[in-house]
Amino acid sequence: MKSFSPKDLSLSEFHSYLLGAVTPRPVAFASSVDNQGNVNLSPFSFFNAFSANPPILVFSPSRRGKDNTTKHTYENIREVPEVVINIANYNLVEQMSLASSNYAKGVNEFVKAGLTEVKSAMVKPPRVLEAPIAFECNVNEVIQLGDKGGAGNLVICEILLMHITEEILDENEKINPVKLDAVGRLGEDWYCRVIPDSIFRVPKPTQHLGIGFDSLPDEIKKSPVLSGNNLARLAGVKELPNKEFLEQIKNSVEVSDVFTRFINDKESMEYHLHMLGKAALERGETDLAWAYLLASKSN
Repeated sequence: MKSFSPKDLSLSEFHSYLLGAVTPRPVAFASSVDNQGNVNLSPFSFFNAFSANPPILVFSPSRRGKDNTTKHTYENIREVPEVVINIANYNLVEQMSLASSNYAKGVNEFVKAGLTEVKSAMVKPPRVLEAPIAFECNVNEVIQLGDKGGAGNLVICEILLMHITEEILDENEKINPVKLDAVGRLGEDWYCRVIPDSIFRVPKPTQHLGIGFDSLPDEIKKSPVLSGNNLARLAGVKELPNKEFLEQIKNSVEVSDVFTRFINDKESMEYHLHMLGKAALERGETDLAWAYLLASKSN
């Protein structure tokens, strides 16, 4: 593994590694105004949610690395401490990218990017009509992280009002990630897209304590088949399946077939049972996976 110190690289080199490593990053498509009412719209991928009570979003319009100048968004929120953070999805990604162009101060990126201004209810900057989600925010504080090129400025925004287009909500009024079709920023010119093939569920062990890796039998921990992710799913259960279920699966057609085919080859028997267990884990059937994996112990 190679190691890099920020002190040994140029700003552009380290910046490239940083953005390539910390991915994907959500994008704050921020609209702001100056004290003359001039509108600015620009995307920032140094962005995330940091608190629910109070509801806080933070993004960072960094100082430019080339000439150490500040960005128009930063200058605007210093004059008018309000902002709308719009969430851009795949349908908006090209227009969002266009809005990131270094237009002169006073140029309205809504116009340049072909987007529609909508008057906000509680703040002066407009929101983006085409954005599926928008947060009207008050800027509580701006924290300067440095005074050299590349230094960030943490804009701490308190959400006053949230807008969600009905098209991205499911039957329970929750945001459907597939309908949202969000994008994330990677390094260089790369983005990623939240589509069905790129999302998956990992059950949170918040309702119970998992048994942990230290409770896994050695033959499972040393399995040539199971990955670290597979082992973590097994270690996340509160307890093992009950004996009746284990016995039922041991006598199933799938397990009986493995026992018959490899009656004199325990290593191959365990390998194929582990393959059955792995397939069950990838289907989300953790109890069934445990049953397959433990079947050989009592055989």
